[in-house]
Amino acid sequence: MMHAAPIQIDPRLDLVLERVVDVPPSLVWKAWTTPEHLKQWFCPKPWSTIECEIDLRPGGIFKTVMQSPEGEVMPAGIGCYVELIENERLIWTDALQPGYRPSAESFFTGIILMEPHGTGTKYTAIARHKDEEGAKKHAEMGFLVGWGIALDQLVDYMKTTV
Repeated sequence: MMHAAPIQIDPRLDLVLERVVDVPPSLVWKAWTTPEHLKQWFCPKPWSTIECEIDLRPGGIFKTVMQSPEGEVMPAGIGCYVELIENERLIWTDALQPGYRPSAESFFTGIILMEPHGTGTKYTAIARHKDEEGAKKHAEMGFLVGWGIALDQLVDYMKTTV
């Protein structure tokens, strides 16, 4: 049996949000991999996710479109899944388009790790950047606050939905 490679963190290039949440890994997985669920929590309210496309396989598309309360539409980019281990690990990147086509622009690679923790999940979100400038820009955009709010929304939503 093959095991997933451990994720090494580079504090200069990687932003990390780590928390224990009180929903099991199976619900975290479902929230991240089901478009109708993801659209309910993915961006901090009052913003909304108005479009989500998921082809859940390595090389498959991961695409979201967000909308501001004023109606401004903001595509979050189109990326592709790199690694999927159900209820454990989800990795996607905008460095590649679906089918592993190279992207002209790349902002980050996202990694979501889910580890059982009692009846909940040790949740680790990692945003990997190609350079320190990209990591700094993402941090200044509010990575920790924004992704933390989205995680709270994910937990609240999944507790009341499933």
